[in-house]
Amino acid sequence: MRRLLLWGAQNRWLATHVPRWRFAQRAVRRFLPGEGFESALKAAVDFRKHNIGALFTLLGENVTDLTDANQVVEHYEEVLAGSRDLQAEISVKPTQLGLDIDEAAAFANLQRLAGAAAEANSFLWIDMEGSAYTDRTLDLYRRLRRHRSDIGVALQAYLYRTVSDIAGLLPLKPAIRLVKGAYAEPQEIAFTAKRDVDANYLALSVFMLPELKRRNLRLVLATHDVDLVAKIWRFGQALEMDRSELEVAMLYGIRTDEQLRLAREGFTVRDLIAYGDAWYGWYLRRLAERPANVWFVARQLLP
Repeated sequence: MRRLLLWGAQNRWLATHVPRWRFAQRAVRRFLPGEGFESALKAAVDFRKHNIGALFTLLGENVTDLTDANQVVEHYEEVLAGSRDLQAEISVKPTQLGLDIDEAAAFANLQRLAGAAAEANSFLWIDMEGSAYTDRTLDLYRRLRRHRSDIGVALQAYLYRTVSDIAGLLPLKPAIRLVKGAYAEPQEIAFTAKRDVDANYLALSVFMLPELKRRNLRLVLATHDVDLVAKIWRFGQALEMDRSELEVAMLYGIRTDEQLRLAREGFTVRDLIAYGDAWYGWYLRRLAERPANVWFVARQLLP
């Protein structure tokens, strides 16, 4: 099922036609409060009442025109200005800023967004895309990190290389959002079995906890696997960490009850709120992360 979903995420015919299907539009509402930022902002305000922060991301990737990339930057500048009171953060893909066209332009756009985030007392996250972009994304992050501290990067636990990437970033006192990974990668470079990905996620997290305790690192556990979070927290307790030091991020519409519980218990929680009309590939990758969600989609076919 996971392989099928990831194949569908890359299929151009499906990407063109499926978003027009009414049942698909209904199904995607599980993970998106709406296509416009106004809906995302309302959801963030509601979460804030429960001491849950927001991480906004405008869906879209692989832009082919720098004019479009500039519009993305302008949009995020408006988002940062409009959500200043919420202290919300933003997360953006490098290819959404023109990495496929001009790396220098993408870097300039990231610099611009980092400046806007700093002005809004916020934080800029750089998303990680498929493995073809890993080196270039990390290079962008390293270059930005030399001059700014309010930026972070997402790393994928299913890649074999990630432990080395973490070790290489630690001297920079980085911010790392650890995800499991949602792209179709060959077994030569990535774990493909869920149990192996989970085991590596745990190992990578435990590897970073001492640096988190020493405040040499900001670590965000971006996972809906609350059992995995509990295992990591047991190691945190052994290090005499405070619950607020452990950050957890989950997607809008997934395990909201667990997000509320973790926040009540004193953990730092953020809800990643995605929005926009370019949701097709992103949506299928979310289903691939937890194929049980396909049942939710199937129900949308019923009267």
